[in-house]
Amino acid sequence: MAQISRSLRLTFYILVILAGTVISAGLAMRHAERQTLEEEAARANEQLGLYANSLHTLIERYRALPAVLALDPELRSALQGPVTPETQQTLNRKLEKINGAARSSTLELLNHEGLAVAASNWRLPSSYVGHNYSFRPYFKQTRSQGSGRFYAIGVTSGIPGYFLASAVKADNDEFLGAMVVKLEFPELEHEWSQGNDTLLVSDARGIVFIANQPGWRYRHLQPLSSNDLEDIRLTRQYDKQLLVPLQHATLQQFADNSRLIRVQGDEGTTNYLWESLPLETEGWTLHLLRKPASAFEESRNAGLAAAGAWLALVFLLLFLNQRWRLGKLRQRNRKELERLVEERTRDLRTAQEGLVQSAKLAALGQMSAALAHEINQPLTTQRMQLATLRLLLEHGRVDDAYKALRPLDDMLTRMAALTSHLKTYARKSPSGLRERLDLAAVVDQSLHLLEARLRNEDIEVALHLTRPAWVRGDAIRLEQVLINLLRNALDAMQDKPLKHLRISLDAEDQLWQLRVSDTGGGIAEEHLLSVFDPFFTTKPVGDGLGLGLAVSYAIVHELGGRLSVANQDQGAVFTLSLPIDLEAHIQC
Repeated sequence: MAQISRSLRLTFYILVILAGTVISAGLAMRHAERQTLEEEAARANEQLGLYANSLHTLIERYRALPAVLALDPELRSALQGPVTPETQQTLNRKLEKINGAARSSTLELLNHEGLAVAASNWRLPSSYVGHNYSFRPYFKQTRSQGSGRFYAIGVTSGIPGYFLASAVKADNDEFLGAMVVKLEFPELEHEWSQGNDTLLVSDARGIVFIANQPGWRYRHLQPLSSNDLEDIRLTRQYDKQLLVPLQHATLQQFADNSRLIRVQGDEGTTNYLWESLPLETEGWTLHLLRKPASAFEESRNAGLAAAGAWLALVFLLLFLNQRWRLGKLRQRNRKELERLVEERTRDLRTAQEGLVQSAKLAALGQMSAALAHEINQPLTTQRMQLATLRLLLEHGRVDDAYKALRPLDDMLTRMAALTSHLKTYARKSPSGLRERLDLAAVVDQSLHLLEARLRNEDIEVALHLTRPAWVRGDAIRLEQVLINLLRNALDAMQDKPLKHLRISLDAEDQLWQLRVSDTGGGIAEEHLLSVFDPFFTTKPVGDGLGLGLAVSYAIVHELGGRLSVANQDQGAVFTLSLPIDLEAHIQC
């Protein structure tokens, strides 16, 4: 029974996971699809504004034309009396010329009864001359309001167009007739047909009268009342055209004039993004219909992402549950684990103490070798001074012997200080060792200690020091670094015909740059990256342990500086960089 219960529980959990995956993926796909449609609808709406602007621009180009022509004295004079055949011929030719210049469709002049007394198309079989248009709304509007407009199919020509009319009045404001311009939109419809969108213009009743696809023209988008049908019959607005309803249904509404619509047509059912823009000046509405692009890729990705997020949440819950179970297991075995940890900790502590002791022994050996390296020459000097002191005492020159003891005592004091500081190399220097000092003075002292060798080996020394060069550091340890650099330079020039030692100290980028260069032939390229490694040396066995530059590098690094080496034309140049002590410079 327990086994069956566990199986049922497992089956239930699997079904819940699968159901959640399907639901989350479905919701995400629907959301992604709607978002894609909304974004595409927004782009279509922007495009619709451009189409509306082109239509508005075309109409505005001719809106003032009938009003301007209505002021023509010749037209006004002709309407004030009987129009003779000669007068009519003159008016026809005049309107023909104006129509050609204005590039409008047709111009016609109506008298006060709505009779066309002249027209620009007087040469054509479909001439307006002699026809009465008093039944047209634009004539009635012009008679009562001074101007009128109306879109309709021409009852004479059978060509649809937009009629703009303006009243022709006498000096006493008497209504004499109407000047009418007709606009046709074949070029506009042709231009709109170049794109993939369907463009429609509908009137106030919802009847489509302009379309870039012929099959959409004279469809009505909303039901027509009996009054609408009667009015259309009387005005002959869509003369002899069968008005057919457009079967459509709204699937989704994005905004007031933006929606997804399903249209039932002759070729079947099609979905369109339907954007509408009212043209208030004309009382029309411009529509843009665009077939929505397939959002399969986006919806699929969204579905996969949602399913992945759902499964990640499920696995997280399973992981947390497993951790909770493991936590309970840890609580049961905690004592055993603590015992094992204590044993391993003791083992690690023993190993660590051994490593520390080994490191101490290695550091002690390095410092001992460095100490022997640094005090070798001073001991030789002291031996010579002691021999001199013995001779003075044998000859009874006590005062001279006493004077000879002073430099020996100073040297012993300096060696003791050097030994003391070398002992502190393995640990962080105490704060007392970071004193303000002049780096140029350190150079002077270092050269003083090597003065005898410089003189004996006939070394030409060139000094270019900026004084004072304030830094923070330990004078003894810096002297140790400089003496080591200088001795290396002297060793490199020992067998060279040209012995030129150059020391410069300049300020660059908040740093003091101390450079020691020689004419010793330089360092091999393959050794440049290893000169500061402990126990690395190119000197013969017995001449060096390879610790001087390593110790110097560590001292400079501890003081916040940098020690580097490079080759120059005739030798090597070591550069010691230390931060400028800004406080000392401000005080100065």
